[in-house]
Amino acid sequence: MAADSLAMPISLLLAILIISIATVIQRCFGIGLGLIAAPLLFLLNPHYVPLTVLSCGFLLSLAGVIQARRQLNWRRVFPALLARIPGAWLGALLLSWLSPAMLAIGLGLTLLAATTLSWKTLSLSGNRRQLAVAGFFSGLLATTTSVGGPPMALVYQQQARHRARDELALFFLAGTPVSLLLLALHGHISAQHQALLLPVLPGVWLGYVIARRLDNKLPQNSVKPVLLLFSALSAMLITYQGVSALRGW
Repeated sequence: MAADSLAMPISLLLAILIISIATVIQRCFGIGLGLIAAPLLFLLNPHYVPLTVLSCGFLLSLAGVIQARRQLNWRRVFPALLARIPGAWLGALLLSWLSPAMLAIGLGLTLLAATTLSWKTLSLSGNRRQLAVAGFFSGLLATTTSVGGPPMALVYQQQARHRARDELALFFLAGTPVSLLLLALHGHISAQHQALLLPVLPGVWLGYVIARRLDNKLPQNSVKPVLLLFSALSAMLITYQGVSALRGW
């Protein structure tokens, strides 16, 4: 009995620590919360994904948009926001129709190919068409894997850090509720998912406070290496999870 009562707080503290670290990285660079938090929280309890990861990302985005509201270019992000809706809808349908393992493998390999091409050959300027395509695939990935940032990160790789961070926050703020709503409508959010969310929310606050202290110490130039690194790691992680599930590991 004593061991059980001790294990629960330790697990919760680990979850809060994971959320805090992931929050710092996403607040500084615009991406990273889903990549870091989703797989680690899944190891603690599979029911942390997707509700806890998506909800923490939403709260962080809300705080970031409030802070940067006066310099945000809302019109620039609109094509991505609009395209995210059918992407999230398709993702929710695919979860019902296809094997999650095969879906993860296909999406992971596609993202890895796009990241590799972007590093060497593609020059993405972040125009309206590119933002729309990225928004669609971000909605698809967020709904199916809880990691929706990489497609948008590819489009923002040439932008200054603050612009990429703040516009990505706006995109996630407006787009995440769509994914959550569609997941709920398709029966992918249970009472167990909801019960795990509230206790880890202090991790978002702690990570945000730390990130604000670090912000002025980081350079403001293009964050291409960081965004592409996170995109590649996300692609490999998603693919690995799909292969593991397929082989029953």
